[in-house]
Amino acid sequence: MTALLKLEGVVAGYGRGDILRGIDLELEEATITCLVGPNGAGKSTVLKTLSGLLRPREGTIVLAGEEISRCSPAELLARGIVHVAQERSLFPLMTVWDNLLMGGHILRERPLVRKRAEAIAERFDLVRDRRDERAGALSGGQQKLVEIARALMLEPRLILMDEPTMGLDPKARHLMFEMVAQLNEEGRTVLLVEQNARAGLAIAHHGAVLDNGCVALTGPGKSLLDDPRVAELYLGGAPAAA
Repeated sequence: MTALLKLEGVVAGYGRGDILRGIDLELEEATITCLVGPNGAGKSTVLKTLSGLLRPREGTIVLAGEEISRCSPAELLARGIVHVAQERSLFPLMTVWDNLLMGGHILRERPLVRKRAEAIAERFDLVRDRRDERAGALSGGQQKLVEIARALMLEPRLILMDEPTMGLDPKARHLMFEMVAQLNEEGRTVLLVEQNARAGLAIAHHGAVLDNGCVALTGPGKSLLDDPRVAELYLGGAPAAA
């Protein structure tokens, strides 16, 4: 497999405080990688750094052979990196349809934006059936689906997802994991931060354990799921039975 993204020695944080203290990580093309670790380990900070919301103080980030460490958020969007943030990010007073169109705001060709939106509406029943309703009227799980649909407007090659199942009921969580797997089956690379570490590692090709701003352990998702060290420290007990 080919590495789509490489982080080497990345140091980043907020103000004078470094959260990431030399992150080394590789993402293979068309795979799901799940980041796990304790609160404050730097999982969300990795995503914010990759999307340009934070600029690395040290280290390099390379996407498909191109250095992107100093790129702005808009430049990273143009290169195919989209970030589905942990916080709800729809405009609640705007319609579902208008929120979807916002996903194509960097595209100059209006007909192309409309064409992509119509194609996404055919794929997402929720968008098609409730396109004229205000986004704020949707449930939390429905809003998250619209956020993902909006992210697809740019036909991304790398999707950063920060705890997409947070606050969702069990049925909505299951649908969300199915959506992540489906996006990957279409050839998209996904970097996932997930509060339900067991479920995240279960669908991931690769996993990385973050601790104190560094990558402490990497391996196939299933291997990390069955690793007693990972289970005891980060998954809340013994490894799941086979």
